[in-house]
Amino acid sequence: MASSGKFSVSGDKYLENYHVLFYIEDAVAQLLEHKEDNPKVNSIKFFSDYFISVRDGHHTLFREFSFISGTPHNRASFVRTFWNAFKHIGIKGDLLTVREYHCLVELLCADFPFDLIQKTARIVLMDDAMDCLISFSDFLYAFQAQFYYEEFMVKADEVYKTLKSCSPREAVVVPTTSDNKPGHAKSHSSDSSITQSGDSVDSMQFYRGLVNICHSEKFSCPPTAMLKELLSAVPKVSFYGFLMTLAKSGDINKHIGKLPTKEDLLHIVEEETLTTNPTNTSLNVLHEVSGHSSSTLFDSMALF
Repeated sequence: MASSGKFSVSGDKYLENYHVLFYIEDAVAQLLEHKEDNPKVNSIKFFSDYFISVRDGHHTLFREFSFISGTPHNRASFVRTFWNAFKHIGIKGDLLTVREYHCLVELLCADFPFDLIQKTARIVLMDDAMDCLISFSDFLYAFQAQFYYEEFMVKADEVYKTLKSCSPREAVVVPTTSDNKPGHAKSHSSDSSITQSGDSVDSMQFYRGLVNICHSEKFSCPPTAMLKELLSAVPKVSFYGFLMTLAKSGDINKHIGKLPTKEDLLHIVEEETLTTNPTNTSLNVLHEVSGHSSSTLFDSMALF
């Protein structure tokens, strides 16, 4: 039985919450563009295919950045599309640079801004080292957090800097778990380790500032209960320690709802490798993706 609360939302609020007008406008624009090449296109079937692709999350492939960043659903769907296209990269522990990851993202969205990939790398590396190598799984979950919560992170940075300007410099406890393996870039230290940078603020003060953001802004924010759980674990937190904790959180990943758990990543790829042609490597996927035209939006969905 449908919840009665579902019907307490006004029509305008429903349209706003689910970005219905955004998709209707895009569907009409896509139909008009498609009709230029195929005047006999069946409009009803086109709209049906369009909204099925939106529902299933297959609608962001080869689209422009303004579209894929236009709604939370689009952002999460694009991250999953990225994972589907390149998940075989991580099966042998391949490590890539920031620019190489940007090249992969550009194969799916030609005008995807480099600065978002840089920000993703900073979550993992805590610096702008362009030549450092990053594992696929570390990049993937940091990319999801950065892209999905981009506006929230900007506001969180403002809150953090305000608190930092009012507090003395101290050692910082970074609430994250990450193993440093030889052969690739050093990510954040393990849980409850001490960083000597002195770049830290009181966790609960930071949390209260983040709650104000979540209650006053309309962009995507992590659930406040999850933020409280993450930040109550330690008395002090650094900004990038917080971002890495956010990226690594299984609860946050489940809330976004598009990627498997980090533990399941390798298992899923290994199972697919056993049931498909072993020559279907990441390189082949790249050739398939790059060989499609962005104008054939719906035909290209067969890739996934």
